[in-house]
Amino acid sequence: MVRKYFGTDGIRGTVNKGNMTGEMALRLGMATGRVFRRGSYRHRVVIGKDTRLSGYMIEPALVAGFTSMGMDVFLFGPIPTPAVAFLTRSLRADVGVMISASHNKFEDNGIKLFGPDGYKLSDEIEAEIEAYMDDGVGEHVAPSEGLGRAKRIDDAQARYIEFAKRTFPRRGNLGGVKIVIDCAHGAAYKVAPTALWELGADIITIGVDPDGTNINKGCGSTDTALLQATVLQENADIGISLDGDADRVIICDEKGKIVDGDQIMGLIATDWKRHDRLSAPGVVATVMSNLGLERYLQSNDLDLIRTNVGDRYVVERMRALGFNLGGEQSGHMIMSDYSTTGDGLIAALQVLAVMQQSGQPMSEIGNMFEPLPQLLENVRFNSGAPLDNDRVQAAIRDAEAKLGNQGRLLVRPSGTEPVIRVMGEGDDEALVRQLVGEIVTTIEEVAA
Repeated sequence: MVRKYFGTDGIRGTVNKGNMTGEMALRLGMATGRVFRRGSYRHRVVIGKDTRLSGYMIEPALVAGFTSMGMDVFLFGPIPTPAVAFLTRSLRADVGVMISASHNKFEDNGIKLFGPDGYKLSDEIEAEIEAYMDDGVGEHVAPSEGLGRAKRIDDAQARYIEFAKRTFPRRGNLGGVKIVIDCAHGAAYKVAPTALWELGADIITIGVDPDGTNINKGCGSTDTALLQATVLQENADIGISLDGDADRVIICDEKGKIVDGDQIMGLIATDWKRHDRLSAPGVVATVMSNLGLERYLQSNDLDLIRTNVGDRYVVERMRALGFNLGGEQSGHMIMSDYSTTGDGLIAALQVLAVMQQSGQPMSEIGNMFEPLPQLLENVRFNSGAPLDNDRVQAAIRDAEAKLGNQGRLLVRPSGTEPVIRVMGEGDDEALVRQLVGEIVTTIEEVAA
């Protein structure tokens, strides 16, 4: 399916370039309103955002689009993506909207849409919205007396904090646990520290002073050096790093070692199996998860079901197969007992619960398996489709033949930016590095 606006996680791009404009947001609001206006009752839309400067441009454009279609809009201000999914259901809204480009730099922004069930929209619904965006919906706007209204919900953050705290063991508390929490100057800069503090933790905060342009800058789940240094400096028990919209998490143990999404999935899966909490015997992850995780789960009589990159595809497979745990190596953790999308704070609370109940330090419980050497390289291109080139395809086939059954190669386009991702893993690190380098070089030559 060729899509003009939507990628693997909503619409995303550099602000005021390409599709990421105020005019596009207006048309998106109108088109989405047409798709979800399904009766004579007052329709509701909820909108959250992260801390990017461009949110001030995109939010009112969306409000104008939705209200012109007769839909009332509830505005949350800065709040995590999973909070929007939760509040969409809690407030019985028809549509949930999150304005965020997740872990991207501040110059980018994006728009994610949720249906009334709190799940991200299907490809089919996104295609329907795209069609209306291009064909126009002017003749379907509401009459003057039927325009929607906009209202700010001041306690949205408090509602989510209480929801997140309820996912922690009822009689448990974090008293005596020193936590460094990095909020990436993003959407969770208030809710995450507050939730941890209210559970009793001694917290040290970083990345909690957003200025509109510093989101993910030198902090957050994609840049953990500051987190690691602070954990060591403060002699903390654990570090927690969220991304710009807090739908993913990366953990740092007390020794400064990073615990990625694969290790977190392994930790939670085996703990939930021990307590008979898994609804199916395994985990749903993506093609990017390390082969070491797959081998570890197999050794514990658990399956690893792989799907395409993107937490929405993980969720789709979880729902189809009846799994209640899934995620991505990058830190998206989906626990369907609690949430309909990735939730970094709730995942961190699950890790903290395991750490406290085990009585062991994070370094002891966070290294569930030895990952195979894995290398990921990103190749940016300006136009065209480099993967369709015969030279690139030949280089991939040659590399796969050399690797054989001693590992995996994955070459795919990003769903959110003009980048080809080349991933290789295997028991022979030198061979993996060589093969990934050969493919990258070929793509760079073709894309030049």
